[in-house]
Amino acid sequence: MPMDAQDQEGQIPEEIVLQHTIEELAQVQARIRPPFRRAEARSRAGRFVRTLLAPVERKNGWQLAEELGERSPHGVQRLLAEADWDEEAVRDELRRYVVDHLGEAGGVLVVDETGFLKKGKKSAGVANQYSGAAHGLANSQVGVFLLYSSTRGAAFMDRELYVPDEWVDNPVRCREAGIPEDIQQITKGELAKRMLARAFAAEVPADWVVGDALYGSDELRTWLEGHQKQYVLAVAQTHLVWVAGRHQPIGYLAALLPKETWSVLSAGEGSQGPRLYEWARVDSCQPERSRAISLPLPRPQGRRRRRESKRDSCCCAVHSLIPASARTTVWPVQPRFRCWRWCASQADGGPSKKGSRKPGAR
Repeated sequence: MPMDAQDQEGQIPEEIVLQHTIEELAQVQARIRPPFRRAEARSRAGRFVRTLLAPVERKNGWQLAEELGERSPHGVQRLLAEADWDEEAVRDELRRYVVDHLGEAGGVLVVDETGFLKKGKKSAGVANQYSGAAHGLANSQVGVFLLYSSTRGAAFMDRELYVPDEWVDNPVRCREAGIPEDIQQITKGELAKRMLARAFAAEVPADWVVGDALYGSDELRTWLEGHQKQYVLAVAQTHLVWVAGRHQPIGYLAALLPKETWSVLSAGEGSQGPRLYEWARVDSCQPERSRAISLPLPRPQGRRRRRESKRDSCCCAVHSLIPASARTTVWPVQPRFRCWRWCASQADGGPSKKGSRKPGAR
C-alpha cells in the first residue's frame, strides 16, 4: 500500500496512521471486488491481503494460514491456484490505485528482479538459478517486478514470473504447476518490456525508466527509444560506445578520465546515510542514431569505495529527450535502491507452495 513522504517519515501520530490504513485497506478491497466472481473468494482475498500486512515472519502458506486461524494452508493455496478470479484485472486496478495516489509527471518506472528461496521442486518456475537474495545459485523462483516511484512515495504495480528452460522443456511439470504447456522461453528483458508496454498503454505518468545491467541490453534500449521514453539503464563495463571515431569499452574510457572529471553526488538515502558516489560522463555520438547517448559512471565514494567498488562500480546508458547533466541523471536512479531493499526483504520465500494458474499470477 503506497504511503506519502510524510507518512514514511513518521511525522503523523501512530493511531491516525492506523485508522487511515484500515480505511484505505477497505477501499482497496472494494476496488478489487469485481474480478472475484464468488463471495467466498472475495472474502478470502480481503483476509489474505490483511494477513500479508501482518507481522508474519515468513509469508508462506502455513504461516499465513496460522495467522488466519486456519488449520492448514489449503485455503490460501486454493485462492492462489484454483479459485476463479481475474488476476490481470486485479493487477490493472492496482496500477490505477498506485497512479491515483502517487502519480505525477516526474515519476520513474523501475524494473528489477528478486529470487524467492524455496525448499521443494513444485512451486511454479522453481529451479537452481541465480538469486540475488542468495548471492549466487539457489533453489528459487525468480520474479521480475515493475515499481513506480515519485516524490509522493513508491509502490509496485506489476510482476512477471521468470520460467527457466527446464520448465519450458517439460510440459508435464508445467501442467502440474498450472503453467500453460505451450509456454515459450521468455527472457527477463522481454518480461520487463511486457510490463513497461502495459504501463505505457495505461498512460502511467513517468519521465524515466531505470534498471540494472540485466535490462540494459541494446534490444530494450532501442525499444524504449522507439517509444520516445527516457531511460537510465546500467550496462557492462565492456559495453562498446562510439568515441573518437571508433568503438571503445566504456570501462576503459572511465579508467582514463582525469580526477577532476568526477563529481560526488548522492544516489539516495541508505541504511547508514546518503549513498555517495562519484559520477562522471562520457558523451557518445553513435553514427546510426540522431541523438547522443550519455553515460554516467558511478563509483562508490570514500570508505564505501574500498568495500564496494568491485560490486557497485558500473556504467549507465542514458537516453534523454533534453540535455541531461550527471546531477539530473542521478535522480531517476534513486528508486532502484528502494526497490533493492524491498526485494531483499522478500527474498526468504513467497506465500504459495504451489504455482498459480498463470506464470506471474501470484
